[in-house]
Amino acid sequence: MSGFVVKPEPQQVPGLVHLHTGKVRDLYRNEAGDLVMVASDRTSAYDWVLPSVIPDKGRILTQLSLWWFDQLQDLVPHHVLSTDVPAGAPADWAGRTLVCKSLRMVPVECVARGYLTGSGLVEYRESRTVCGLALPEGLVNGSELPGPIFTPATKAAVGDHDENVSYEEVARQVGAETAALLRQTTLAVYGRARDIARDRGIVLADTKFEFGYETVADGQDRLVIADEVLTPDSSRFWPASSWEPGRAQPSFDKQFIRDWLTSDASGWDPGSDSPPPALPQEIVDASRAKYVEAYERLTGLTWS
Repeated sequence: MSGFVVKPEPQQVPGLVHLHTGKVRDLYRNEAGDLVMVASDRTSAYDWVLPSVIPDKGRILTQLSLWWFDQLQDLVPHHVLSTDVPAGAPADWAGRTLVCKSLRMVPVECVARGYLTGSGLVEYRESRTVCGLALPEGLVNGSELPGPIFTPATKAAVGDHDENVSYEEVARQVGAETAALLRQTTLAVYGRARDIARDRGIVLADTKFEFGYETVADGQDRLVIADEVLTPDSSRFWPASSWEPGRAQPSFDKQFIRDWLTSDASGWDPGSDSPPPALPQEIVDASRAKYVEAYERLTGLTWS
């Protein structure tokens, strides 16, 4: 089993229709047909949405995404129309709400990897490939790749794993032209973000993006980047000062929570059918501090 330990009830807001409750975000549609995304403080690990929340997490993810959208707008347009909180919505929605264009979403998780880790490392150890792409011998956990690679995945429902697929499979599903554009845009955005992060003492090991199409004034379709971008929930960020290939890297992502869940202290087996326990307060506090540190180091701004 997996999914929500306790699934929250959607907020009832005048003029909004609830569409979906995700691992972190709740999705609504307003009367104009725009999407309203609200980032909660929920956190997930091992395909479970945990019973504990990380205070301010949703706001940090939202504000960091907005900062990145500004850094990337010359490469690809984004989906944000407004950050205004809809009338009648809870006050807690402030700072965590995005009003967005309704796009025709491409059903592919667009993953860029510049370093070998995670599911890519597992595949590499078995076949010296990642998503079917051949890599040189001698790489280890945390190795920088000869160049960034596009390693797409299918988008899974809550409680299921995303599944890595080959580029050829993406082309079969969405067409050769769209597949080529996804790969080109993903690698361009990753390259820009990697360089920005590197200047701030952070290694961007890998990240995932979602894209959709909008129809513009001349009737042409335009690719738009959507959802969250380059946050600790969608990316692996490592401190450059402690990067050392051949071992697991310290990180700004959810690895801190995963490590506790698999420790003797949690008393929980991720392979069992039982739901995970609540996080102790010290893990919640440390996790929040990681999100804040990632935001401040990347943006140069002080979180308040």
